[in-house]
Order: sequence, then C-alpha cells, then structure tokens
Amino acid sequence: MVYYSTDRLNRVFAAVADPTRRALLAELEGRDSVTISELAKPFAMSLPAVMKHLDVLSDAGLITRSKTGRTVTCRLTAAPMEQAMEWLSRYQRFWTAQLDRLAAFVEKDLCSPSQASPSPDDSKPQPPKSSKRGRTPPKSSSGSDPDTP
Repeated sequence: MVYYSTDRLNRVFAAVADPTRRALLAELEGRDSVTISELAKPFAMSLPAVMKHLDVLSDAGLITRSKTGRTVTCRLTAAPMEQAMEWLSRYQRFWTAQLDRLAAFVEKDLCSPSQASPSPDDSKPQPPKSSKRGRTPPKSSSGSDPDTP
C-alpha cells in the first residue's frame, strides 16, 4: 500500500486550486527557469502579489527558486504533481470501474424490454373519461339548456 503525505497533498491541491497559480505554472511549463519579473509581466497585479502566489507554489513544492545576485528564477518541480496524479489515479480507476458497471447494467436493462417492470402510473386506476370535451357552458338565465335540441 502506498502512503501519501496528506499535508503535502493538501498543499499541492490548495496551490493548484487558484487560477492565478495555475497560470503561473503554465508560464513555467516547458521552460528551464524564468525570472520572477518575467513571470509577473502577463498578470494585472503587483509584483508582491505575484510573489505571494509563488510562495504558495514553493511551499507546496511545485516550484523551486534560486537566486543569482539580485535575480531570482523559478523552475517547476515534477515530484509533488506526480504524487497528486498517483493519488487521483486511484479514484479514477474506482470511478471508471463503477461507471462501466453502471453502463453495462443500463445497456442490459434497455436490451431486454420484456422484463421491464410496469411503471407506477400503469398500476393506478384511471378515472372514467368524460364524453363531453372541455367545460360545460354555464346555464343561461332563460332556463333553456344550450345542449338540448
């Protein structure tokens, strides 16, 4: 049995729950390392706000930062995301199996209509149908019935 650090997983899922942080991860995707100022350019927020998002990503282990002189660069770290994917894949296998069983049950039920149970509406007695259509017109004050010839 594989045991996952729930604290690490919680931090990873909390970090990727935010759309800005997902966008920051996308900016880092496929690039070796990117400076914080380059990462902040596409976002309509202050540099300190971007740095707070990067702190969350760093605390979750999704990125690493390195400093050379005055320049700080960021790089993706794959391990925490791989652990999250492993955790999710267990539930994907479970739900895939459950949904496959449900689909097989529904297909079997649809293919054999002779075994279909009567609907609840079929078992209720129906009221007798009226020979007249719609409402009967009100009686006139003259006392004559409009339906009488």
